[in-house]
Amino acid sequence: MEITKTKLAGMIDHTLLKPTATRGDIIKLCGEAREYNFAAVCFNPYWVPLAAGQLAGSGVAVCTVIGFPLGATSTAAKAGEAAHAVQNGALEVDMVINIGVLMERHTEIVLEDIRAVVEASRSQNPASITKVIIETCYLSREQKILACQLAARAGAQFVKTSTGFGPGGAAVEDVALMRAAVGPEMGVKASGGIKTAEQALAMIKAGASRIGASAGVDIMQELKESACSFAK
Repeated sequence: MEITKTKLAGMIDHTLLKPTATRGDIIKLCGEAREYNFAAVCFNPYWVPLAAGQLAGSGVAVCTVIGFPLGATSTAAKAGEAAHAVQNGALEVDMVINIGVLMERHTEIVLEDIRAVVEASRSQNPASITKVIIETCYLSREQKILACQLAARAGAQFVKTSTGFGPGGAAVEDVALMRAAVGPEMGVKASGGIKTAEQALAMIKAGASRIGASAGVDIMQELKESACSFAK
């Protein structure tokens, strides 16, 4: 598979999740996403209506986060947050699993938590996409595989490595493990600490189909002077 600059841009979720983000910051983020044709913008739920207006007709998806960043809110709260976000213009929602419950192997609770978000999102827009953040930095190998399997069973479209707020972010080894766990059909999003084109391409080579990064513009500018393509 060949990864051109255009292809790479179309795999990036341009992200701003800082609590200090302002209206001006979100408008700037949306403008950058339009300029580079990123896959999506990703930010906290308050900004969904603003971004939906900014990006109307652009082809850039509005993505927001659910139960973020800890994942320890109730299932009802996550489902309600997801439904409200999609109703207001989000096409994609990145939800955080209940990490502690997964670690205790209460698999049915985790499964239903994910499924509730998937169904709440689809109730507002059948084309909505749910990405499941498993927060790999806290999990054992077995737990990472289990989390991926539960996300797939619940009907989610992606699994995602990290919130970016934990003690560790995306790792090539985790992306490869997640890809193996979900197979070729489901998406894998690498997110957390990806700041360079080299890192992004390494994640794609390992199996990522989407990259979450606050450094999306820097990654594209790093490649600007190069006319070459990148082989996977």
